[in-house]
Amino acid sequence: MTFPPFAAWRFAGAVDGFEVVYLEPGRLRGHTSAVEDGRAHAVAYEITLDDNWRTRSVRVSSDTVSGLRTTELLSDGQGRWTVDGRPAPRLDGLLDVDLEASACTNTFPVHRLTLPVGKEVATPAVYVQAADLTVRRLDQSYRRLDDDHFAYRAEGRFEAVLTYDTYGLVRDYPGIAVRFA
Repeated sequence: MTFPPFAAWRFAGAVDGFEVVYLEPGRLRGHTSAVEDGRAHAVAYEITLDDNWRTRSVRVSSDTVSGLRTTELLSDGQGRWTVDGRPAPRLDGLLDVDLEASACTNTFPVHRLTLPVGKEVATPAVYVQAADLTVRRLDQSYRRLDDDHFAYRAEGRFEAVLTYDTYGLVRDYPGIAVRFA
């Protein structure tokens, strides 16, 4: 599948801001700028994926009033990770990355999994928080509603029906982001 050269979202709801991502086969380069709870952050990221949509490397930088932070995550594609060069066994078994600052990273499980309508699957991910780059496990699941809609649930507290376009990119993430380009 050929992607558009870029995509962009406006954050709406809990966060005010935007995201722009440049799409290449196996690689995404993105930037977000946002204000949340009166605090601003600007995030830059680069993610590489293998042919099966498993995350292989992530480099994230976050700039806040506290200064610039950067972290790098590497995966063997089988669920073993390093964070800044150190083994991270707490992330064992996870195949996807989910960046708090990105609507685009909700694309990975949808591309990686072939789900029949009505099927729900757990897709826990490596979660990277925007402002401080804390890395942790995020328990989440996706349930296919139809060709364009998936019910998304995270940590049993957050639920939304995500709408995807023909490229499998998030078009509408209610309360979070809306794609405008």
